[in-house]
Amino acid sequence: MRRALELAARGDFRVHPNPRVGAVAVRDGVVLGEGYHEACGGPHAEAALLGALPPGSARGATVYVTLEPCAAFPGKQTPACSAALIAAGVRRVVVADSDPNPGVAGAGVAALRAAGVEVEVGLCAREARLLNQPFAKWMLHGRPYVTAKWAMSLDGKIASRTGHARWISGPESRAEVHRLRGTVDAVLVGATTALVDDPLLTRRDAAGRDPVRVVVDTRGRLPLGAQLVETAGEHPLVWVVGHGVESAGHRALGVEVVELDPAPGGSLAPGDVLAALAARDLRHVLVEGGGTLLGAWLDAGAVDAVRVHLAPLLIGGADAPGPLGGLGVERVDVSPRLRELQVGRRGEDVELAGLLHEY
Repeated sequence: MRRALELAARGDFRVHPNPRVGAVAVRDGVVLGEGYHEACGGPHAEAALLGALPPGSARGATVYVTLEPCAAFPGKQTPACSAALIAAGVRRVVVADSDPNPGVAGAGVAALRAAGVEVEVGLCAREARLLNQPFAKWMLHGRPYVTAKWAMSLDGKIASRTGHARWISGPESRAEVHRLRGTVDAVLVGATTALVDDPLLTRRDAAGRDPVRVVVDTRGRLPLGAQLVETAGEHPLVWVVGHGVESAGHRALGVEVVELDPAPGGSLAPGDVLAALAARDLRHVLVEGGGTLLGAWLDAGAVDAVRVHLAPLLIGGADAPGPLGGLGVERVDVSPRLRELQVGRRGEDVELAGLLHEY
C-alpha cells in the first residue's frame, strides 16, 4: 500500500477534478504491476494497472488501491473499475480509503464482494485521504478547499511601514507560488492587495492550470486601469462586490461581477464568497492576502491549509503590517494549530505548510 500511495502522489494538476489514486497488483509476494491515475479523462489507477499487465495475469492476484474502486452509476463516463477487477479475476482487493462521495461510497466494495472478491478496507486510510483533501471537502460539503499563502520576514512582517513588499521572499519561493497557482482553480486577494500591489495573479513559468483570479472588494475600489482588469479578456477575473457597486465599465472589459449582500459590519462573509465560487465549480482556492482578508477568513474558520514562506529578513516597525488581521484569539491556548506540519527550504527561505482542517 505504501507503494500505491507513492504512485498516487505522482498525480498532478492534470488529474483535477478527480482524486489522485495509485494501485499495485501482487501475487505470491511478487509485484506483478502498478498504475496510477495520470489525467482526468484517462484510465483510472486500476485500469492503468490492468492495462499494463499481460492478459490473464491478474487472475488470483491481490490489488492494493488507495481509493475505493468506482462502481457503475447513471451518467458515469468511464468504465467501472470494480467491474474491471472482477473481469480480470482478481482474488482480493485491499482498499485504503472509502470513496468520500456520499452518493457512491461503498458501492464499489459492495460490487466486488457480491462477485466473490475478498475486500479489506482501511489500510493507510488517513494517508490516502490526506492526498485528496480538496476532493474530499468538495464531495462531503460542496465547498471549495481554501489554502492560505503568505510570505513574511523573521519578525512577522509582510511589508514595511510604507507598504513596500517586493520582494520579501526569494526567487525560489516565488517560483513555488507560481507552481502552486497551477494546481488550484482560483487565486483570491482582497481589495487592498489588488490596489497596492497591482498584481496579475497569473501562473508564469510553471506547468499547470490557469486559475481564475478573484478579487473580494466590498466597496468596488478596483480601478479600470488595474492590471487585473486590463487583462480580464485573456485571464478570467471574478470581481466580488457589495450590491449596488457601479460595475458597467468592468463588465465591458470582460470582468465577471458577483454582487453579494455585506455581512453585519460591512464586509463580505467568507462563506458567501465561497458559495459563489462553488456555484462556478471552483473547487480549490488559493488565498494570497492581504492581512485584513486573511485574518477575517481565519476568524471565520474558512481556511483549510496554510503555506508560509519565511524569509531571513528583519523589517521592524510598529506600523509595519503582519500577515493576519481580524479579531484573532483571546487566549493562546485556543489558537488554531497546524497538523501534518511540513518544514522545508526554498533557497534562503524556510517553507512551512500544514492543515487546519481534515476531511
